[in-house]
Amino acid sequence: MSNIRVHALAKEIGITSKELLIKLKELNIEAKNHMSTIDEKDEEKVRKLYSKGTKKDDSKVKESKNIDKKSHKNQNMKKDSHKEKIDHTSKSNNFNKKHKISNDTTDDEDILKHKRNINQKNLHKNKKNNANEQEEKKEYKPKDLSKKKPKKKQKNKDKSHDHSEEGPIKIKVPLTVKDFAEKTNQGISAVMTKLIGLGVMANQNQSIDEDTCILLADELNVQIEIDKDDESEITIEEKFGLLKEDKERDLKLRAPVVTVMGHVDHGKTSLLDVIRKSHVTAQEAGGITQHIGAYTVNLKGKKITFLDTPGHEAFTSMRLRGAQTTDIAVLVVAADDGVMPQTVEAISHAKSADVPIIVAITKVDKPDANPERVKQELMNYNLVSEEWGGSTIMVAVSSKTKEGIDELLEMILLVAEMQELKANPNRLAVGNIIEANLDKSKGPMATVLVKNGTLRSGDYVVSGVCYGRVRAMVDDKHRKIKKAGPSMPAVILGLSDVPNAGDLIYAVKDDKTAKTISEKNAELARDERLSNTNKISLENLFAKIKEDEMKELNLVVKADVKGSVEALIQSLLKLSNDEVKISIVHSGVGGINESDVTLASASNAIVLGFNVRPNINAIDLAKNEEVEIRTYRVIYDILNDIEKAVKGMLEPTIVEEIMGRCEIRQIFKLPTNNIVAGVYVLSGKILRNSKVKVLRDDVVIHEGDISSLKRFKDDVKELPTSYEGGLMIDGFNDVKEGDLLESFILKEVKKD
Repeated sequence: MSNIRVHALAKEIGITSKELLIKLKELNIEAKNHMSTIDEKDEEKVRKLYSKGTKKDDSKVKESKNIDKKSHKNQNMKKDSHKEKIDHTSKSNNFNKKHKISNDTTDDEDILKHKRNINQKNLHKNKKNNANEQEEKKEYKPKDLSKKKPKKKQKNKDKSHDHSEEGPIKIKVPLTVKDFAEKTNQGISAVMTKLIGLGVMANQNQSIDEDTCILLADELNVQIEIDKDDESEITIEEKFGLLKEDKERDLKLRAPVVTVMGHVDHGKTSLLDVIRKSHVTAQEAGGITQHIGAYTVNLKGKKITFLDTPGHEAFTSMRLRGAQTTDIAVLVVAADDGVMPQTVEAISHAKSADVPIIVAITKVDKPDANPERVKQELMNYNLVSEEWGGSTIMVAVSSKTKEGIDELLEMILLVAEMQELKANPNRLAVGNIIEANLDKSKGPMATVLVKNGTLRSGDYVVSGVCYGRVRAMVDDKHRKIKKAGPSMPAVILGLSDVPNAGDLIYAVKDDKTAKTISEKNAELARDERLSNTNKISLENLFAKIKEDEMKELNLVVKADVKGSVEALIQSLLKLSNDEVKISIVHSGVGGINESDVTLASASNAIVLGFNVRPNINAIDLAKNEEVEIRTYRVIYDILNDIEKAVKGMLEPTIVEEIMGRCEIRQIFKLPTNNIVAGVYVLSGKILRNSKVKVLRDDVVIHEGDISSLKRFKDDVKELPTSYEGGLMIDGFNDVKEGDLLESFILKEVKKD
């Protein structure tokens, strides 16, 4: 037997909900309202209490009901045989009925007199008699209402009172205030007045949740029942069988997913470079990994998938997401630095994800390296080396000399073997979105790590509100592939929109299913958004008034990928203090455009760009609207600048002054393997002694110096607007037709 609601038990016993609530209070049984539930023991107590004293009463009630039925039949017979008489003498009959009943029931008359006194005080004289007549009908004919007796149509005013006799009104949540008023036959103004009394500020089109509906029903003396369909309790995943369990015989061993975590510059990416024999560090700004990368390596016929999560504190959310998708965490600690703040943070993330930790002590080739000190420091965080009697595997490695690399990989495979990691490759795929971005030519792109099943080119997929068909798949080595099995990363194309990093992605049987799930997810997201009503109380009312007086720094944040946007927002919000509140007006992926500047102008905000640049129209509009646009390539600079500005300690800084922009129209290859870019100056002027940024789809792909600038065959110092010429970029040849070059000089600006 499951728990029962108060109103349902009251109905079974044969008493009102209010009477039962009073009795429950006497018995010290907790029940706030008629929708509250009570357990089996309390239910038995109540039933025993009423079964002793109500048996005799029940027999009387049955007898009275039988009498009522007979009287009903007689009345109906009379009405059918004398319709004309009833029409002409309805007034006198009504009077006689009232007269007879009043003689029989003296107790009801006392109640009626009491109610008349109340109505005389509150109502106008012209409405008094009508109201009393309605009350008389209710008080004297409670049983007549329960029968389907032919009678005149009732007014709308009586409808709300009929529900108490018919039973509770079924309501599906969340629903709007207007819908609640219509379902309960209440006026919208009355409902909204009660809501304000409950401390809920909501308009008629705003949704209210289950708790608010129950409180509102109590205030309006309306019995409601929250209608919870079987489908509403079933998740979308369960309904469509997206997370069905696999049979043991279908499971096969899969590769372990390893996350490399640790402090800034402790050698995570360099360690991975040695393992997968590539060079990614040089491509990252400041040698710091800015995005999550997933790579697969082979060792003695076995595969290991590595997730390279950025190490600095700003990318907390990205690193946490990496830990949630991993099987083994490799904690990188430099032998010369020891345990640092991000190291501690990485330990807590790995422990919260409940994954085994392997410690890689890096930079052991350095003269001041002290691996024993690192082991001692890690003991403070319950990571005790196996050598010292603990259970944590610790390996000393060097990215330069390649010392301990093979041992580390063997330890990873050993731990994976002990975990017995298995998946079913012969089912529809389930995976995680590791990263997602919008490519101008290819559309939405998502890096997927398959957790179970096999993702194939041509599969229909859905992730949150995004759905589509996999048009193409590329592996971590940028090779086109047709399928990706368990623990394999792949970049996919074909989604309707950019999914959220960290979301699950499912392969489904057809396009219709994908679209249906997407629509359901969108509906759930909308309901959740509407349910967030602004509740007001005395505690937070003063705080809100006080906040209006404090200074606010509004920011518009744009970055090249979603992961960077999330992490940047999280870090910026932490910089708020008592004097200045930081507010993110808007955030998004892609270059800075006119709408961003317009929004910043309207909200008096600063535009921050991370790895993106504003287009020409946005720059012009920013000048006219006097909106400040700041662009960065390393996240530390953003946080340092904002922190100093918030504290009012911003020192004279070096800023970029844009001199001009040009477009690459043609590429010329020289015998020396150097590339000359044939350019057309779009605005400003290009200076030979200036620095230059190479922009592709408004995203910075390189920053360097102009080594040569020519007009025809002559060397020139500058190229003005609308002129054509050729230039070479020092140490960079990966330019393409259509790329934009931005000439700028560094200038020192003093604080006002």
